Amino acid sequence: MRVTVSRKAHFNVAHRLYRKDWSMEKNDLVFGKCNNPNYHGHNYELIVSVTGEIDQETGFVMDVKILSDLIKEHIENAFDHKNLNLDVPDFDNLNPTAENIAVVIWNKLRNYIKDSLDLEVVLYETPRNFVTYKGN
Repeated sequence: MRVTVSRKAHFNVAHRLYRKDWSMEKNDLVFGKCNNPNYHGHNYELIVSVTGEIDQETGFVMDVKILSDLIKEHIENAFDHKNLNLDVPDFDNLNPTAENIAVVIWNKLRNYIKDSLDLEVVLYETPRNFVTYKGN
């Protein structure tokens, strides 16, 4: 029987959506107000879900305390109250869109979660706008 366990987290970041190789006009056309040279911020809500078989010995798919600690160490500590464009090396050459942030988060966590478990990241940029990444 496969079961999914999930953990919610929260972090605040600033970022700017733009491409260095485009003109300001083209960046404005594509990214609008998100291309503000002075950056803008979001209060992201994150849901990390792990799906797998229940361990008959522990009764866990994954210990949620371990999942919580992984999110805290590798995501919240790395991103919270940072400027993604300036402070987070993962975005040196990657536009920090919600889609790319979700993929970066998934890749950071995948290294610490057993291969036998499926990993899903849902990232809310606003209460109405969110992205999901499952590693495919």
